[in-house]
Amino acid sequence: MSVSHLHFDTEEEWTNHLAYEQEILRTQLLPRDVIDWTPENLVYVGGTDISFVNGTDEAVASFIICELPSLRVVYETYERVNMKIPYIPGFLAFREAEPLMKLIQRALAEAPAFRPQCILVDGNGILHYRGFGLASHLGVLSGIPMIGCAKNLLCMDGLDRDSVRKEFDEFLVQKRAAGESCAAMPLVGNSGRTYGVAMAPTPSIQVPIYVSIGHRVSLETAVKVVELCSRFRIPEPIRQADLRSRDIIRRGG
Repeated sequence: MSVSHLHFDTEEEWTNHLAYEQEILRTQLLPRDVIDWTPENLVYVGGTDISFVNGTDEAVASFIICELPSLRVVYETYERVNMKIPYIPGFLAFREAEPLMKLIQRALAEAPAFRPQCILVDGNGILHYRGFGLASHLGVLSGIPMIGCAKNLLCMDGLDRDSVRKEFDEFLVQKRAAGESCAAMPLVGNSGRTYGVAMAPTPSIQVPIYVSIGHRVSLETAVKVVELCSRFRIPEPIRQADLRSRDIIRRGG
């Protein structure tokens, strides 16, 4: 859903319209497993990322597909873009979804044999002010199961970086002492709602990522998929999309 062509007289009118469009899409959100696979028989997982040229709105959008269990990249596609919509907290999807959807649709057309069963998104899903971040937005638009994987915590509903990190550090010590290689601590707001997990997917990781339901997956499935896709802190499909888009920017290609 493109909104770049619209004009509003004030920022308040603009954000009110974006919130309205967001709510329409959110009514289609499926925060549960609606899948024909299990993490154990998952084969193809996609990853998205957008890297920016420093100090500009010029960027390279990237979409890759990895094959499990090797995590070998079997498909990759990129697009240079000039972002027409400014970044507004809570409305990242209206800035980034359009170029990413273009790449996802290109992949489905060019490489149907590698159709991803799930896509990991560099951004949030329901861990969001209005419960509908970039991962949820892309999921509803594409119909493909999506998982949000954010590098930084979106602070909301009583969740703040310092207290969550302190709690996670204590949680991680307990999980490591119990011999568990993957640690996933529920992120529960003051409202009592569980928004996702703070997660260290491998034994060597100390700094968590923040995983949330995007669309058509449960939180339990999301955690399992992220664990299967991780060698480092960032799941491999997203990590590869990020590395390759940054390389294109460095080479000026």
